[in-house]
Amino acid sequence: MRKMHALLLSSLLVVSACTPVFDNREEVIQETKDEKNNQSAIIPNYNMSEQDYRMILTESSPKVSSARAVTTNQMGNRMDIDEFESGLRRHSKEYFDPENYFFQPGQYLDGDTLLTWLGRDGNVPVEEDQDPEEVEDGLNPELNEDEATEEDFRQSPRYISNIIEQNYLVRKAENKVELSGITIGISLRTVYNFTVEGQSLSEDHSTEELLKKGKEYAGEILERIRKREELNDVPVVFALYEEEEASSKVPGKFLSKTYVKGSDMTINGWDNIKEKHVLFPSNEAEEDHFDDSQIFTDFRKEVSDYFPNFVGMIANGFYVNNELREVSIEIPIQFQSESEVVGFTQYVYSLVNEMFADHYHVQVNIHSMDEPESLIVKKAGEQEPFVHVYE
Repeated sequence: MRKMHALLLSSLLVVSACTPVFDNREEVIQETKDEKNNQSAIIPNYNMSEQDYRMILTESSPKVSSARAVTTNQMGNRMDIDEFESGLRRHSKEYFDPENYFFQPGQYLDGDTLLTWLGRDGNVPVEEDQDPEEVEDGLNPELNEDEATEEDFRQSPRYISNIIEQNYLVRKAENKVELSGITIGISLRTVYNFTVEGQSLSEDHSTEELLKKGKEYAGEILERIRKREELNDVPVVFALYEEEEASSKVPGKFLSKTYVKGSDMTINGWDNIKEKHVLFPSNEAEEDHFDDSQIFTDFRKEVSDYFPNFVGMIANGFYVNNELREVSIEIPIQFQSESEVVGFTQYVYSLVNEMFADHYHVQVNIHSMDEPESLIVKKAGEQEPFVHVYE
């Protein structure tokens, strides 16, 4: 067994599971395109890190997206929901610097609009006094699903599964902020599930196919949002996301992104995104990232030597341009006492210090029966991990 560092109990941070509250706030007025809709809002004086956006708040709570429920209802994998939202902010930083921009959940595309867009073409009736070209219909291919055959479903699948809008604002005066950028995320299905005559079937989509369709959708969405007076001259970032199947233990990945200048009506080009999440242990990890896979295998063995009856430790490695940027490790163990938790956490702390390089972020979540027990975080470039033991 690996020799433990001589850690004292007092070296662990033992605190209750609560969220810090920041009281220093600055009231501002949000300036919109419609002067009648100015609203009182709050910008926190401090953000949690220099890399994070400060969020626009209402006077009582964070301003919630009017379409938030659409995301949770349309995506079947919780990890995809989290990665899709946080990844959009991550990629938006290239265009909207957190030092100058404030973040706000999307306020312009409501839930009914997004649900319509996520439907099939032809699913919105055209009234007699309406111009058919002015009706916003579903983006997925037209199909009468009640009468469709298996072949019909396979030829006309629902490619697009979700759309997220994020808003980025800048201060225009001492007490005013204004919308200065929008990010639109488009999530696409790796696996399309459908039912014919009571039989559950599926159709796989290649990354190349999803890229082609996603770029088409982005062009159509750009046309639609440019018709809105409040959005017709706002810069827009589009990002395409490949969703994983519901049973996956890691989230999907972003495929491509583009920046559209304010008032531009077309998309001129796309930048490929080379990032992915890799499950440890897995055949993919062993074949494509052997050295990292071996470190995880050794780490797993050391943990089992200390606590032989632990079960199911897995890790999610996040790679950008084929380089490991972050690894999140889940250790589920059933403990008998608090001292057992502390002792095990001390041991894992020593392993993290000794076994993992300091050029990528490491996070270890130790839990039992779905309850968090302790957290170990070693940020890239830092020598000593942060330790948090829940009471």
